[in-house]
Amino acid sequence: MTLTEYDKRYETLLHSNLSSHEKDVRLSSLMTELESAFEIPMLRTPEWEEKNRKVIALYRKISLSRNF
Repeated sequence: MTLTEYDKRYETLLHSNLSSHEKDVRLSSLMTELESAFEIPMLRTPEWEEKNRKVIALYRKISLSRNF
């Protein structure tokens, strides 16, 4: 799946009629998929982030959309 497709999934989830809890669960799952697909390191790695700016930007956008 491409980054654009992940972004579309994010937008669909964000604007869905799901409950806040269900959105959070699905956004969390989407983040896990991104971690696997793009090999996002568990610990912040500036070098990796520099090479993968668009990936980390989407990852952070999804993270900030969740309600804790």
